[in-house]
Amino acid sequence: MKPIEACCGPVLVEPIAADEAAELAGGFKLLADPIRLRILSLIASSPAGELCACDLPQILDRSQPTVSHHLSVLADAGLITREQRGKWAWFRVERGRVAVLRDALELH
Repeated sequence: MKPIEACCGPVLVEPIAADEAAELAGGFKLLADPIRLRILSLIASSPAGELCACDLPQILDRSQPTVSHHLSVLADAGLITREQRGKWAWFRVERGRVAVLRDALELH
């Protein structure tokens, strides 16, 4: 998936074009996966504002390859960023990209 970008105004205010709907739907579909939504929530709500990939398999009760796949999908969409520190990757939520999806559902 390509990175999520602002494409249109709020969908609850005025109709959007078919291509805009397809782009937004891709972002929402990405977050419709319970594991990815939980990963995003865990990272965003961590006290430090970041989380090490090494902690997620145990928290999620999933294998490391499964967690890595979901982290890659979120990173490819631009919803999280990755910083390599030694052998471990640390992730932060890219709040501006998440805001694109939130703002699309906003009522004005």
